Amino acid sequence: MSYGVFAEFYDGLTRNVDYKAKADYLCRLFERFAHEPGCTLDLACGTGSLTVEFKKRGIDVFGADMSSEMLTEAQMKAADEELDILFLKQKMQSLTLYGTIDTCVCTLDSISHLQGAREVQKTFDRVAYYMEQGGLFVFDVNTVYKHKEILGGNTFVYDTDEVFCVWQNTYSGEQHKVKIELDFFIPEEDHYIRERECFSEYAYAEEDIISMLENSGFETLAVYRDMTFEQPCEDTQRITFAARKK
Repeated sequence: MSYGVFAEFYDGLTRNVDYKAKADYLCRLFERFAHEPGCTLDLACGTGSLTVEFKKRGIDVFGADMSSEMLTEAQMKAADEELDILFLKQKMQSLTLYGTIDTCVCTLDSISHLQGAREVQKTFDRVAYYMEQGGLFVFDVNTVYKHKEILGGNTFVYDTDEVFCVWQNTYSGEQHKVKIELDFFIPEEDHYIRERECFSEYAYAEEDIISMLENSGFETLAVYRDMTFEQPCEDTQRITFAARKK
């Protein structure tokens, strides 16, 4: 999955995401655990919006993503802001870095895009391999509730000046998988060009993620509802994990 066409319209379709607020929240979370970010990896950085916000706050940050198209958008965004940021083309589950890191963040349920628990475990292993002892790993994931009750079986329509997008979801109880089909209708003079992308997301029980973190040498410090420091409840749609390298 390269997120080719999706990369072009990603920012326009996710205008509801407040990256400044997300960066502020993550910085408060670092402070909550008396953690200096140090060398920070924005894993699955996408179009680099969060990476840029971290850089503006003086954090020594670089980004990694598997999609060349997403990284192209990220590089242009950093250039527009006159920021010098390194972006690497890397898959999460086979991450290969030039040195160690003190912090890793992975947001907007990017972990949920990995193809099953085995791939999640591989990713946790790779992050742990490059993380300094005492380093902090912060990521969020979709909940089983969101996949079953919000995404599963539902269709969403987005209409912007750049594109008309139909987002269709099919839920499978096995691994709480949601198959996502995106149809993009791109205006071109007096007609539309149709493009399609498909991928799947997976949801996991909280205890299963904690177990996988433990297997990789992390201690789970906290599990929060998205953008809060409160415990998740039964209808929480996204949860944030904070884990420390033992």
